[in-house]
Amino acid sequence: MLLFWIIINILWFLLLFTDLPDKIRIYRWDRVIRFRLSQIEGLALETRKASEDHLKELGIKEPGPVIDGFVNNNFLIEPVSIEPIDIVRRLGHLIRVRDDKIKSYAASILPNADQAKRENLEVILEINWVLSYVHRVVRHFYLLGKKTQNWMLLYQLVLILPALIKELEAYKKAVEPFRLGIPIGDSAGPLVVSMMAPNAERIRITDETVYSTIDLEGRRVYLIKAEGPGGTVGRPGEAVAKLAEQLECRISRIITVDAALKLEGEKSGEVAEGTGAAIGDPGPEKISIERTAIKCGAPLDAVIIKMSSEEAITHMTKEIYEGVSKAVEVVKRIIRERTKEGDQVIVAGIGNTLGVL
Repeated sequence: MLLFWIIINILWFLLLFTDLPDKIRIYRWDRVIRFRLSQIEGLALETRKASEDHLKELGIKEPGPVIDGFVNNNFLIEPVSIEPIDIVRRLGHLIRVRDDKIKSYAASILPNADQAKRENLEVILEINWVLSYVHRVVRHFYLLGKKTQNWMLLYQLVLILPALIKELEAYKKAVEPFRLGIPIGDSAGPLVVSMMAPNAERIRITDETVYSTIDLEGRRVYLIKAEGPGGTVGRPGEAVAKLAEQLECRISRIITVDAALKLEGEKSGEVAEGTGAAIGDPGPEKISIERTAIKCGAPLDAVIIKMSSEEAITHMTKEIYEGVSKAVEVVKRIIRERTKEGDQVIVAGIGNTLGVL
């Protein structure tokens, strides 16, 4: 009995007055993180393999250096935010410079390919960049936490990695629709516009962005979307601003339609209506739409089609397609109820126009 209590006291001493509990935690979490890190690395390698196969299909004999050249050389340094003057303009400039570099890179790889194939390749390369970058960042914090014996840092990784891996699995699946050129969930906005004017002429208004015109019960409706069928989001904010300028601000309403992330428990394909610019943008395109609405005194409506983050970047499901059909009717109802005959309305279908003309 005495030996038993001696052992108990020793254990209590070790638990309360030494770092043994921390070392046990670090050992446990080290194993968990290494397993999760191997999962991320596996996703990155599988994505790379699928991308290399696609590049070979396009006639690239050695795709490895092509992917490495992109993955290792396409970071973006954000502009100075401590001085807010012109920050949106500066950010927009940097984004466009990076976009131009990516387009030039894709054009140098596929000089004889059409625009759609090059745009799809750009997105596939971006997917590889995301997976590679996340793997390197997670590995950095894992090694840092292990090196400094920082169990709190390791614990945070243990908590966030399951959700992070779920997101990365969706990125891996996204390679397939861009390889095949079929619509994804994020194509919902452009598809709404396309369904409203399936046979109308597409007129280019700015880089990778077009518009069409239709008459809807006496209203003149201008429909803006990215230029398909390649995987691009275009420049909808710039297009709205240019079109409003051409119309001398004689517009009665601006309606934006976009895919939106649903909350857990909500159904995919649900359509909701609100106020504001529905666009997932770092800032430049969104603020351009907002400034145009203010300048022209035009109310700004938002129509969203709800979906998960995985559904947004993988092939379009039946539920989302049905949501697109509902969104078309919602947009038409807004135009009928909130404008009058003779009015001019701008409808911008926001999102990646992959597979949508």
